[in-house]
Amino acid sequence: MRSDRSSAPLSLKIAAAAGLAFLHLPILLIFVYAFTTEEKSYQWPPPGFTLRWFEVTWNRPDVWQALGLSVQVAAISTVIALVLGTLCAAAISGSKFFGREAVSLLVILPIALPGIITGIALRSAFSLAEIPFSMWTIILGHVTFCVVVVYNNAVARFRRVSGSLVEASMDLGANGFQTFRYVILPNIGTALVAGGMLAFALSFDEVIVTTFTAGQQQTLPIWMLEELVRPRQRPVTNVVAMVVVLVTFLPILAAYYLTRDGDQIAGSGK
Repeated sequence: MRSDRSSAPLSLKIAAAAGLAFLHLPILLIFVYAFTTEEKSYQWPPPGFTLRWFEVTWNRPDVWQALGLSVQVAAISTVIALVLGTLCAAAISGSKFFGREAVSLLVILPIALPGIITGIALRSAFSLAEIPFSMWTIILGHVTFCVVVVYNNAVARFRRVSGSLVEASMDLGANGFQTFRYVILPNIGTALVAGGMLAFALSFDEVIVTTFTAGQQQTLPIWMLEELVRPRQRPVTNVVAMVVVLVTFLPILAAYYLTRDGDQIAGSGK
């Protein structure tokens, strides 16, 4: 039997392989330079390999301080974004009112704007209101785009949940909280988890908005940028970069697996 699927031409396969190599080989170089014995420059090939830089990184208190701040900011930003993004998605998908599309556009707009515009706007607002820079100013900056990630995931899932399920729950005597707990949440739960993971990953490695809202504080990405200009112990930056790659890659991978079967929603298509 002949297959209906035609094989891709060789030129397309080569182009795809070249594109993937262009995207991922620089990341592999980060991992290689984390083990190099050279501490002042990036020689290729590396003169030797060592595990010394992992011990040096482990004993650097500034690394732990920057890592702790990044985790705190990302975690709090994700929680706030989950609440606001879910409520906004429920309002947009579950009701009709004048200006609904305009509100939806305004919610999505922050992630479409260049980060430097958002950063300048927030810094100007904080200065005008005389709000001192702190962890909370960073969080406010990150929430602006984390809400969008959660909203996009939640609103897509809300629109696939049949309204007849909510009506049936109400007809059976359930109140609003019970309907949300036992009917809506099980159907949108994976979308919220995926949105939260993506929001955490975006917040953890954000640089531009953080630069304008952090003041003298250093999140891990800001710390890495400043370390790159120092002439010694540059492999420490690569070790930290490995951590950032893993911390951001795992949530994104988990989010992919959680949302790939999003068509299996109770009551969808009915």
